[in-house]
Amino acid sequence: MNYFDFAVWGILLFVLVSKLVRSIRIVPTKSAYIVERLGRYSRTLGPGFHLLVPFFENVAFIQDLKEETINVPPQECFTTDNVKVEVDGVIYISVVDPVKASFGVTDYRYAAIQLAQTAVRSIIGTLELDKTFEERDLISTKLVEVLNDVGMTWGINVHRYEVKNIVPPASVKNAMEQQMRAERDRRALLATSEGDKQSRINNSEGLKSEAVNKSEGEMQKRINEAEGRAREIESIAGATAEAIEKMAAVITQEGGAEAVQLRLAQQYLHQLGALGKANTSVLFSADLTRLDDLLDNAGLKLKE
Repeated sequence: MNYFDFAVWGILLFVLVSKLVRSIRIVPTKSAYIVERLGRYSRTLGPGFHLLVPFFENVAFIQDLKEETINVPPQECFTTDNVKVEVDGVIYISVVDPVKASFGVTDYRYAAIQLAQTAVRSIIGTLELDKTFEERDLISTKLVEVLNDVGMTWGINVHRYEVKNIVPPASVKNAMEQQMRAERDRRALLATSEGDKQSRINNSEGLKSEAVNKSEGEMQKRINEAEGRAREIESIAGATAEAIEKMAAVITQEGGAEAVQLRLAQQYLHQLGALGKANTSVLFSADLTRLDDLLDNAGLKLKE
């Protein structure tokens, strides 16, 4: 046996060993291996240890069953009012049938992106520009419905679609910014006028309350003063009545009348003296030398 024969047998041995090694497969969790036997689908390998038949079986596809995120590139769309906007988004999908995902479509990721872009253009075309910013949830819901209609054929499940950006042209963006500034100015003016209105209302309410309080205070003051005067008059009247009663009781006693006349005479003479000190001229219709006649004319008769 020459060197050429050794080389051939060595190559054959290496190929055999490599095939034996490649026939041993360990599948990780959330993965699926698609096995073909002589070019035809044979079986799907789940997580764990597996041994293939060398030279007859091979792993044709490896599918990841975890949920994955696929970016949808930006694309230009036209709204129903003929405004061009640029829209991009994100798809969240997962493989539910590894066989269909392997044999039902060439590349389910590329197919999902293309279908998402087509569906987004169709949905945006039914909305006005202002609605595209408000109806993000509507766009996501309709797109998920469209993708899931063909998703079972491709062995995938579309969980959700999120719109990342809706970018209008620069001219439209400037017009929208001016509109928003005008709306903010209008709201500021409205808020200022409402605040001024409320301030005037509060001031008028305060003035009204102040006037009411003052009037009530003045009324209560007058009531209190009237009650005070009434009590004063009542007290004076009571004291006067009591004094009169006491004087009447004294007069009825023996010598009471003479005492009263004497007291009145003293007061009369005291008043005359006061008038004299004040340099006031006083006319008497009687002779001052006759004191008895003077007192008699005054109604004040002294006792002999």
